[in-house]
Amino acid sequence: MRLVVYEALTRAPTPMFNEKVLAGLGREVQTTGLLAADAIETALAALRRFRALCDILHVRRIWAIATAACRDARNGHAFIRQAERICRTPIKILSGKREANLTALGVVSGMYKPDGIVGDLGGGSLELVDVHGSRVRSGLTLPLGGLALQDIAGTIKKAEKIVEDTFEDLDMLSAGEGRTFYAVGGTWRALARLHMWQTGYPFHVMHNYRISAREALEFSRLVHRVDTETLSKIEVVPAARRPLLAYAALVMENLVSAIKPKEVIFSVLGVREGLLYSLLKHNERAHDPLIQAAADLNLLRSRSPRHGEELIAWTDRFMASTGIEETIEERRLRHATCLLSDIGWRAHPDYRGEQSMNIIANGAFIAIDHPGRAYLALSVYFRHAGLSEEELSPRLRELATTRALDRARVLGAAMRVAYILTAGQSGVLPKTPLQVKRGKLVLRLPGRYARLAHDRLSNRLRALARVIGREAVIDA
Repeated sequence: MRLVVYEALTRAPTPMFNEKVLAGLGREVQTTGLLAADAIETALAALRRFRALCDILHVRRIWAIATAACRDARNGHAFIRQAERICRTPIKILSGKREANLTALGVVSGMYKPDGIVGDLGGGSLELVDVHGSRVRSGLTLPLGGLALQDIAGTIKKAEKIVEDTFEDLDMLSAGEGRTFYAVGGTWRALARLHMWQTGYPFHVMHNYRISAREALEFSRLVHRVDTETLSKIEVVPAARRPLLAYAALVMENLVSAIKPKEVIFSVLGVREGLLYSLLKHNERAHDPLIQAAADLNLLRSRSPRHGEELIAWTDRFMASTGIEETIEERRLRHATCLLSDIGWRAHPDYRGEQSMNIIANGAFIAIDHPGRAYLALSVYFRHAGLSEEELSPRLRELATTRALDRARVLGAAMRVAYILTAGQSGVLPKTPLQVKRGKLVLRLPGRYARLAHDRLSNRLRALARVIGREAVIDA
């Protein structure tokens, strides 16, 4: 059970408060047909706290949903009536089809142009659905949640046969071959966290963590077949999750074998975020959540939000003139970086680069992968700290490709020119274009802007020119 309070209903919703309680409501449903009495008490106590927290936070509207355990148990509706009295709001029991659809929409909302099969592993069920861009095909629900499997099978050995038989004739799985499998659900995230720590992955942001299908298969096979408590780094998985880890790994192993995807990507967005996405107007759904989140931060933290927007157009013109190849995705990331370029200005000058880098690298951004985060963070670091890599975070350097690091240096150097030229204020960049002309990097300072010419500006312009292999000229 989880309470998530969001700042607003937007394309890039930001959680203000997030708390979970492992009540175990689905623990005995498959064998007894009932929600266990102790699980009900734990759940109701959690709901009393959740309601009190909503009151403290002055939450304006509550959406309450229930899934497989309440859907399947004979006393599920009776429990919901008790829960509704505590929550003082209606609680919707989702059908399996609706749950699968909302899970897929959660991935659509949080991934950039997703394409593949979404799988949401909860305590009571597994939802599978095909997504392509914003299109969601009909999905299905299977009784393969961790608690359900533990309840039905009793042992991991018996669970193996159940899972294998269930996946044997599922035609939809073959449609995922060579595409991506998107893994949603707390126990799968625990599996991914264990993998991160065992492999020494340099970054601990879970959303968009990706591994190859082969690695997912081999790691799942290992976790499912050995005593969980003997696994290296098992302490990073909460004790309450560990008994279900082998069952989650078993389901993952069989899914990857059946689907044959290119890679597995873990998503922290699922049913809840899918519900929020479904409530947006059609034109709001079309917005890029990364750009919106960057624009929100620009508005909240920059000296002049308009300057960040002008920086986008200024660097568009600059990049187009250089002949440097830039993909659509790289252009999108550059635009987000421009909006984030001044959010650290209140920090001490000696630490603006480091602080901005950490805020961006670890920010609550969605629709961006880990190398993309590294590019954003490194670009803003270079903008503040200069182009030297001596004090650069080795964690971020490890995530960035050579191409991404080069693009970050180019953008960082260009932003250093922009900010020494404008003092972070709007209205200047549209009048002072920066372009490569006849093989030279030319900064034009017409009319009254000629007074801005100075050694500091010249030095930064020459540094940018060196990065792109040109000679610098100020046209004043």
